Amino acid sequence: MVGIRTAVRSHLERIPSGEMIIVASSGGADSLALAFAIAKEAPPLALSVIGVTIDHQLQSGSHAQAVKVLDQFAQLGIPQTEILVVTVRPTDGIEASARRARYKALSQSSGDHADAKVFLGHTRDDQSESVLLGLARGSGARSLSAMAPENGIYMRPLLGITREDTVAACLEVGLEPWHDPHNADLQFRRIRARLRVLPVMEEYLGPGISAALARSASLLRDDADALDEWAEGEFSSMDWRSLNCGELAQLPKAVRSRVLRLALYAAGAPLGSISAEHVVGVEALVSAWHGQGSLDLPGGVKVARLSGRLSLSPPTV
Repeated sequence: MVGIRTAVRSHLERIPSGEMIIVASSGGADSLALAFAIAKEAPPLALSVIGVTIDHQLQSGSHAQAVKVLDQFAQLGIPQTEILVVTVRPTDGIEASARRARYKALSQSSGDHADAKVFLGHTRDDQSESVLLGLARGSGARSLSAMAPENGIYMRPLLGITREDTVAACLEVGLEPWHDPHNADLQFRRIRARLRVLPVMEEYLGPGISAALARSASLLRDDADALDEWAEGEFSSMDWRSLNCGELAQLPKAVRSRVLRLALYAAGAPLGSISAEHVVGVEALVSAWHGQGSLDLPGGVKVARLSGRLSLSPPTV
């Protein structure tokens, strides 16, 4: 538990004394160990703690498990608690839809408490699984960089800690973690990666695969951050409504694609709606121009090449 408390303390020390923080727990070993460490480390730093748990309503007995988590919070010395009940509408699979509902609820809870930082129990194992799933999707550097230790309101102090470490920590201090049945359900891609793919990689490629994937995520995040900063600097001097194709063509493709994505969102495409395929189509208007017509993109955004410029039209009301 010492390593976990040290990791948590280093994140808590970035938060001004007197503020409130939120720790999210499912009752599993990772988030339970996190909650224990926060309960011990936050009071000396004059930080108030709210414990929250999410009831996804996807399993029978989910509310009873949520109530049990509140009891665990109280036993740890975190008396202020909340159950956030969400409705998961599986529009693009249970995993993605549950994640979207969960983060929406956590974001709302943060807003209700003066934009309090939300501490999450993701570990190095979660990080490596995210990288592997991103590779399977053919994702770029930003997606492969997986989860950041700090991203807006979200804090993930355990990304350097293994799942094995959190289980051992709970045992050390006498905590009984919940074993989520979904964590053994092979219908979920992440669980197949965890229970089937990574063990085979470890067997045939040697130990340390999980750590190597997490290390790759960290390296790729540095690269993606640098490219994003470069692209944002270029974009800040441009008029997104009419982009000079000659100027765009002079940029490295990795930067140009980011500028195009920024322009599409500025034009009104819904956040998160622009895929790599969409960017490829717009990129072709710049670097592979042969008279192709305009493109219709998410949110009603239209893009066309006219007289050597990309013309972006926002959605009509």
